[in-house]
Amino acid sequence: MSSAPKKRLQALSEQLTNPPRPSGTFEDIPTIATVAGDSVGPRVKGKVIIITGSNSALGIGRAAAHLFAANGARAVFLCDYNTDLLETHRRELNQKYPEVEILTAQMDAGEEADVERVVNVALEKYGRLDVFFANAGVSLTLAGVLDADAEDFMQTMKTNALSVLLAVKHGARAMQQTSSSKPYPGGSIIGTASVAGIRSNAGATDYSASKAAVISIMQTASYQLAGLGIRCNAICPGIIETGMTSAMYEMARSRGTDKKIGQLNPLRRGGVADEIARVALFLGSDEASYVNGQAWAVCGGLTAGHPYVLGKLA
Repeated sequence: MSSAPKKRLQALSEQLTNPPRPSGTFEDIPTIATVAGDSVGPRVKGKVIIITGSNSALGIGRAAAHLFAANGARAVFLCDYNTDLLETHRRELNQKYPEVEILTAQMDAGEEADVERVVNVALEKYGRLDVFFANAGVSLTLAGVLDADAEDFMQTMKTNALSVLLAVKHGARAMQQTSSSKPYPGGSIIGTASVAGIRSNAGATDYSASKAAVISIMQTASYQLAGLGIRCNAICPGIIETGMTSAMYEMARSRGTDKKIGQLNPLRRGGVADEIARVALFLGSDEASYVNGQAWAVCGGLTAGHPYVLGKLA
């Protein structure tokens, strides 16, 4: 057997090495086989987490950082190309969760050297990486395909899609490192996609293409990392109030039409960053141990049906 197959056999995940089995019986039936710990406890206790796109005050990255910290993370890296609010976020998290180490880093998520540098810091400082939430994203234009600009398209693909590929490449490398505190390889890589990557008419061509790419990268990577215990999933938000959509929300509020935002989905409202962050928390935790290669729409039900006019069936 060549060295590569031998190396893969030595790096099997915990579940392949020790498959989940009932721990005993109750009367004449086996107890329930489990992978994760109790749901009542912290969901990411002791885990080291990297979050990109975490500068925005209204962003999903910031909301996710709070949930990961509140659920027992050992360390959370806040990373963004823009850094004006990162220290503010760090101080807030330190005040609320003093037992969690909060680190900040200026990072262009679409530049390999930047991603590699932050991942290496995590390995050097903690000897492990458990969750990489590749959340960085931009929307540069609303132009239709006839007016599309090639430079804008490539910049959008770099920030939204290449960043996720780099997160998988370097995140998965780090997640294979084992130690006495982490005897088996494994981890969770989460990419922020969009309903625009699932259905048309939810974004411009470049944005939609980049988010479809995020879904494809995660599905493909889940197979390419088979057996290592590294799960790759995409979250597909609907209309969420974030820094990217804040102008639309503020304009609607000034006109008194903010109640109309999200009216095309069955919940008939827009969402907030915390609602997406809670799905990221689940996917990053061991409770999602059998969730892999999926695109999770968190959209109030928008992608559940065909477009329609309110009050009419056709």
